[in-house]
Amino acid sequence: MIKLHDKYFKPFLSEAQVLTAVKKVAEKIAKDYKDKTPIFVGVLNGAFMFVSDFLKEYQHPCEVSFVKLSSYSGLSSTGIVETLLDVPDNVEGRSIIILEDIIDTGRTLKELVHLFSNTNAKEFKIATLFHKPSIYNGEYVIDYVGMEIPDKFIVGYGLDYNEQGRNLKEIYQLKENHMINLVLFGKPGAGKGTQAEFLKEKYNLKHISTGDVFRYNIKNGTELGTLAKSYIDKGELVPDEVTISMLQDEVEKNPDAGGFIFDGFPRTTTQADALNTFLESKDMKIDATIALEANDEILIQRLLERGKVSGRSDDQDESKIRFRFDEYNEKTAPLKEYYTTQGKFHSVNGIGSIEEITERLSAVINSL
Repeated sequence: MIKLHDKYFKPFLSEAQVLTAVKKVAEKIAKDYKDKTPIFVGVLNGAFMFVSDFLKEYQHPCEVSFVKLSSYSGLSSTGIVETLLDVPDNVEGRSIIILEDIIDTGRTLKELVHLFSNTNAKEFKIATLFHKPSIYNGEYVIDYVGMEIPDKFIVGYGLDYNEQGRNLKEIYQLKENHMINLVLFGKPGAGKGTQAEFLKEKYNLKHISTGDVFRYNIKNGTELGTLAKSYIDKGELVPDEVTISMLQDEVEKNPDAGGFIFDGFPRTTTQADALNTFLESKDMKIDATIALEANDEILIQRLLERGKVSGRSDDQDESKIRFRFDEYNEKTAPLKEYYTTQGKFHSVNGIGSIEEITERLSAVINSL
């Protein structure tokens, strides 16, 4: 796994596989042109590695030139092809073979055909290392293809993401975020922590407990922890942007996670908006919010029993427990409405065995 700018890419083709495809193209062209002297025209910037390795394989008389076109910005084609370096001058009566790194929609190819149709070349043909047939418009014949690939964004071996990745020997594919991101609600004693442990193992999720994240950053004296502590020491609430920054660090530490369980955040609709904005910047979203619901009287008995072991004073005093429940109801009511209007709120019965509750939660997640 590698990171370029803000995106993660996973291995797709090895160096050996790429060079085998290069050799395949060279051998096919050599079969047709070994007794001639074609002009190979590489399309910059992406084809520079392909042209270099191709010429090492093509051991027959030839000439080499380059054109430069551009139609990509970031991950997608702009649809506008610019000519940045024009065709060579000495093409009259010659056989021209275009060497493209990749042909997908065919927009760049169309511009290439237009460029060479205005010359007096004897003929021109098109060779590409990679071809995406599923999205190619099919307007022109592609004479030589090294390898057909699915419609995935790739980098490496000359191909880039915002100019990074061209120098990689292998080909990497964009790691798409088929993630499941959850917000887990529940009154004290509802079993959020227990269930989060099971869910993160079952679905390869990362459990991010805001309380744990705060404690870690403060204990380890991180920049964000120090900043958060400065507010806490003054008896002030830690600003949402500080909390979001901590969550962002946790997300970025776990690029291979199948998703995230956010526990303890958001607590307000303003925080929910902030979380959405952050996730959108990572091409992610909250898929569902799940509330573990249970009868107050049952939860009180659970907490009182827990208090005998945990030693926590707030688990040993029924009045304190009821106050925490009231606080939970007051804070989460607007969030329930917030996520219900988005069709993302799910209520799950939190009474039963651990296995039974896990099964109920899994049914919600599987439905996503």
